[in-house]
Amino acid sequence: MAREIPDLQAVVRTGTGKGAARQARREGNVPGIIYGDGKEPTPINLNYNYLLKRLRQGRFLQTLFNLKVEGGEEVHVICRGVQRDVVKDLPTHVDFMRIHDESRINLFIHVTFENHEASPGLKRGGTLTVVRPEVELEVVAGDIPDHITVDLTGKQIGDVIHINDVTLPNGVKPTIARNFVIANIAAPSGLAASE
Repeated sequence: MAREIPDLQAVVRTGTGKGAARQARREGNVPGIIYGDGKEPTPINLNYNYLLKRLRQGRFLQTLFNLKVEGGEEVHVICRGVQRDVVKDLPTHVDFMRIHDESRINLFIHVTFENHEASPGLKRGGTLTVVRPEVELEVVAGDIPDHITVDLTGKQIGDVIHINDVTLPNGVKPTIARNFVIANIAAPSGLAASE
């Protein structure tokens, strides 16, 4: 269920602060920083087009990357933030956190729903209302699930799907202690009006 660890390419950025960051952007790069794991923060530059392509592939903040820094270290990182231009919505800075494969981290994991045709409630015209398309889970960094799956088999109109109804992968647990709602099957508007 875990994904392959994709590579990211970067180069060490000389200098820090506004001036160095602006210079990097003029040269077609996005400035970033790698921090954590008890080591000194490392300023880096990522190619703008390369980063934009990765961001558009989706799930950038939920992916463990193998960051290869030219002339430096090769570390496993997870993105902790992407600052964007207010007007253009394009990346201006990226923060990465170093982690070990056995580290436990909190991530938002995508929820996938399957067996729609096996749900009597949906067959009768009910609507699947997704309350949480992503759920925050505590996962092991070396084994991040691609998604969690909700089986809709046998679900009737009015049924509510909670986090405890979902079989989570080994080593994964919700960050919230209560049994929160992920989705429900609502009555069709015509049926609700006639009742």
